[in-house]
Amino acid sequence: MIERYFQFLGEDQAKQLLIANEKPLTPSIRVNTIKIDVETLKYRLESKGFMLEPLDWIPYGFKINNAPFNLGSTHEYLQGFYYLQSIAPMLPVHILDPSPSDIVVDMCAAPGGKATHLAQKMNNEGNLILIERNKNRIPALELNLRRMGVSNSIVIYDDAVNLSKMNLKADKILLDAPCTGEGLIRQDPSRKKSKNKNDIDKLSVIQKKLLESGLNSLNPGGHLLYSTCSIAPEENEIVLDDVLKNNSDFSVIKISSNYGVDGITEVYNKKLREDIKHSQRLYPHLHDTIGFFVSLIEKSK
Repeated sequence: MIERYFQFLGEDQAKQLLIANEKPLTPSIRVNTIKIDVETLKYRLESKGFMLEPLDWIPYGFKINNAPFNLGSTHEYLQGFYYLQSIAPMLPVHILDPSPSDIVVDMCAAPGGKATHLAQKMNNEGNLILIERNKNRIPALELNLRRMGVSNSIVIYDDAVNLSKMNLKADKILLDAPCTGEGLIRQDPSRKKSKNKNDIDKLSVIQKKLLESGLNSLNPGGHLLYSTCSIAPEENEIVLDDVLKNNSDFSVIKISSNYGVDGITEVYNKKLREDIKHSQRLYPHLHDTIGFFVSLIEKSK
């Protein structure tokens, strides 16, 4: 893992990343505006001794700089007034920005962090289709949907690789792809040793199949947001390049705000599609987040 970091980050950046990965992550929450407004929840938590710091990127998100007790045991949490969510994983839905008039699909929906966020952005209206292939994860998804008061969704138990066979066309698709989680070391130090190159190779095959299926299910002018909690080029830019290669129907478009640094367009002596630079990478040592990748793909009209 570290040898690869040195290859695509360089020695100085790789060392800074390794140091930052040893620092614990400040917890953060996303206010569920389906059920409560931001200021009311802020007042309620601060009255209990929590110290909240607004997020620059997400107007309904907060860092929790002091927690007198567990964030998952408050009455407000149990009533679905907020979701415990790291900052970077709030970005995919924020960037995709679905509306109630869109047909929206979450291809890998459990346990529901991004699914409930999609519903929130849609004002709990319209058509939200949630796909999950792991039957054992569906109860957690359904629990979170109920807790957060989501009523505009339908859950489909299937592999999202089959999405393009469902005779369904969507305006907005979220593919938060299964990955090695190389970016999650700050949350889970065991990932330093639990994943290897074989895991990356296996998952990249799955990621490409999912991405192809998602793109084939987009309406003209529609958008697909591809994200992972991995910093591996093999799971991110190289996946995009392999799937989009020589395909003029799709383009990686520039995200309106700079949350991270540009996507990589040359790695391991391989030149990638130029528009992949419009993707964004987030790093612990540069952005004080987990390692994360986001890319917004548009289908031509």
